[in-house]
Amino acid sequence: MYGRNKEIKQVVIAILIVSIIMSFIGFSHSIWTGSIVLITIFLLSLIFHIFTFKRYKNINKLSEYLRRISSGDFSLDIRDNMEGELSILKSEIYKVTQMLTEYNGQLQREKVLLSDNMTEISHQLKTPLTSMMMMVDLLKDENLPMEKRREFTNLINAQLERIEWLVASLLKISKLDAGVVRMKKELIPASVLIDNLLQVFLISMELKGISYTKTIANHLNVYCDEKWTLEALINILKNCIEHTPEGGHINISVMDNALYSEIIISDNGRGIGKEDLPHIFTRFYKGKNSSHDSVGIGLAMSYRIIKNQQGDIQVKSQFGEGSTFSIRLYKTIV
Repeated sequence: MYGRNKEIKQVVIAILIVSIIMSFIGFSHSIWTGSIVLITIFLLSLIFHIFTFKRYKNINKLSEYLRRISSGDFSLDIRDNMEGELSILKSEIYKVTQMLTEYNGQLQREKVLLSDNMTEISHQLKTPLTSMMMMVDLLKDENLPMEKRREFTNLINAQLERIEWLVASLLKISKLDAGVVRMKKELIPASVLIDNLLQVFLISMELKGISYTKTIANHLNVYCDEKWTLEALINILKNCIEHTPEGGHINISVMDNALYSEIIISDNGRGIGKEDLPHIFTRFYKGKNSSHDSVGIGLAMSYRIIKNQQGDIQVKSQFGEGSTFSIRLYKTIV
């Protein structure tokens, strides 16, 4: 079985040469001494053969185990309580098997997630596309009044902008999921970050009559990727504005301690229902109070951006009393 092994052949040849030499020396002294030497050599050779046979038997079991792993069977457990190099090898192989099992499970979950996401994306795109196709057919009517023509054109433009935003958002979140986005963290003045955030919504807040206050300590810096963190904060503030009634109020504050910087955005809007709160950062999830145009991707993207910076994001809310989003960006030793 193991006769084809060159190393074993070399050992056997070495043992044979030593046996001949020792037998010759033994018999040169006396027949009794030579006989003892021969018996000893025979017993040692037998022990070597038995242990080598068992060793190869265990190696064959390991080979069969690895073949079953390669075919997708991760159910076997080859660990034992023995000591020795083969037992150590068995334990290491088992650890690798467990890693492969987890990796295989993760791949299956990702496939299901991808399938679900593709279904949801298809649904999100199908609705505006169907609407636009209907309006395009109506625009072909030469007798359509100019007022209706403008209305349909504006609606088509709005739907195209929505599709453009959806595709851009999906591309961003796909990059985050794939791990191809590298966060370039640096110290950013908190006042600059919040001013850039508010600049995006000044007009929309003014039109809705929403006031705001900001509380930022002097010379406070936030250690983050400015571009992506701003993207996350924009999605959060957009959500707050959408759920805050006319004449409402939004408060933004930035605090700092030895461990992290914390950005808090709160509103006095409708709040989030208790049943929706655990799913608020789930992709494509739409709560019962979501707006008609909501896709359910903005807060999921914010969550992914903050997590990719080893940060943390939480929300506290009570229905009818507003919501408070807390973003913690942890400090690192530079």
